[in-house]
Amino acid sequence: MITIETNSDGLHPISLGRFLNSARHAVGLKGDVNVLIASSSRLRDLNGRFRGEDHATDVLSFPAAPDAPSAERTAGDIAISAEIAAENALRLGHSVTEEIKILLLHGVLHLAGYDHEQDNGEMAEFEQQLRRELKLPVALIERANSRTKRPRP
Repeated sequence: MITIETNSDGLHPISLGRFLNSARHAVGLKGDVNVLIASSSRLRDLNGRFRGEDHATDVLSFPAAPDAPSAERTAGDIAISAEIAAENALRLGHSVTEEIKILLLHGVLHLAGYDHEQDNGEMAEFEQQLRRELKLPVALIERANSRTKRPRP
């Protein structure tokens, strides 16, 4: 289920749901995924409550607890900042819908157990492959890595 809390022109829950199903299938993730597209302030609140980070972020993933009664039916939840997605889309020259799809794919990979902070590039490589298969622009991890590798003035 996709819930859009914030006014985001051009986002269509049905087409995003279809993409989400394609991403789940490509990753091999079983179970339903609930998606919340919300404001940056909502993501800041979630990031603070669940990660101890006092800032908004573009995407958060919350895998279902393995022993939860619904764990067989639900893989987890993903929260996306519509505002950060819109800023990134404008900066990178693609649509907000494409940016939301990039963030959905990234979130699905996390729900499937991938962790780019600890896996020596495995998630980044898989995300890049899936991005090509799903016809998406530059992947989230690639963007983050290129920002950190750029020399600063």
